[in-house]
Amino acid sequence: MELEVAKKQTQHKHTSLIKIFKRGLFILLGSILMAAGLELFLVPNKIIDGGIVGISIILSYLTNIKLAWFLFFLNLPFLYIGYKQIGKTFAYSTLFAIIVLSFSVAALHNVEVVTTDPLLATVFGGITLGIGVGIVIRYGGSLDGTEILAILFNKKLPFSVGEIIMFFNIFILGSAGFVFGWDRAMYSLIAYFIAFKTIDVTVMGLDESKSAWIISDQHIEIGDAIMARLGRGVTYLSGEGAYTGDDKKVIFCVITRLEEAKLKSIVEELDSGAFLDVGNIAEVKGGRFKKRDIH
Repeated sequence: MELEVAKKQTQHKHTSLIKIFKRGLFILLGSILMAAGLELFLVPNKIIDGGIVGISIILSYLTNIKLAWFLFFLNLPFLYIGYKQIGKTFAYSTLFAIIVLSFSVAALHNVEVVTTDPLLATVFGGITLGIGVGIVIRYGGSLDGTEILAILFNKKLPFSVGEIIMFFNIFILGSAGFVFGWDRAMYSLIAYFIAFKTIDVTVMGLDESKSAWIISDQHIEIGDAIMARLGRGVTYLSGEGAYTGDDKKVIFCVITRLEEAKLKSIVEELDSGAFLDVGNIAEVKGGRFKKRDIH
């Protein structure tokens, strides 16, 4: 018995070490990608990102002090807040990400710029930066203290975290107009939007999961069609109409974003009057979500 317990503990430690190594490896990759987006595309073309990164770029330009120093020291106070509000794993992951980002920015500072075309720099810089930040977020870290600050202010102000972040970034991106010129401020806004959307895709994945709720009298036909034509499992739930008091069957299933259009066509084909609700899911674990082969 003791031997089995010891064996399980060893396996658990081994699994934990693998997870830590994987997290560290991807945070390393994400931080380097963000540094590449900044130093190879955005910063040389006087285009900024939002948040602490944007403030760091502006201060670096005005003071002629290296960007890496501002990225590191301006984010340090938020590590303590993150430790208190979110936890030590997040704080350690974020500290590692910021250290790698700062060193990478310093190392890439004298590397030849990829392009001097502001539009190309905006698009590819935003994409590269967004992928890097998205990878870091996906593996439990952060590269900007604005989100942590927004969470703190959210408890004291009648605004959502997203609204607070948006306010910060409008102020920061607007400030770029006074420092770099209004054309660069507009490019910065485009870069921020591209990075924001790229972060979303990177964190959620191209096969982002969606939940589907369908209420129909043709629930058996629709459920069979989903299983046969999409290869997805379905669950039938019992419901009751609050207004009519009629018993209803509710179909629940999980699909990917690429399957959403096909699901809608199946429901429309079998019952055009059916109720259909499709929503985003941040993460799916367990169960039998793996898609079955369709023969």
